[in-house]
Amino acid sequence: MIIVRSHLDELGYCARGARRWFASMGLDWADFVMRGIDAEILLATGDAMAMRLVEHVREKYGKQ
Repeated sequence: MIIVRSHLDELGYCARGARRWFASMGLDWADFVMRGIDAEILLATGDAMAMRLVEHVREKYGKQ
């Protein structure tokens, strides 16, 4: 399942904070904005907000 930029907005996650978070995790923000990111990569960070984001997308869009 691919998580995209608009999913962040749905939970009220700000771009500035998300950009910093991506950098702190060694993830490419620009690539994420252009292509999205696999949910498994976010889950692998162990970050609570990342897990909440993935769960939100699963519940809202019925994706596994």
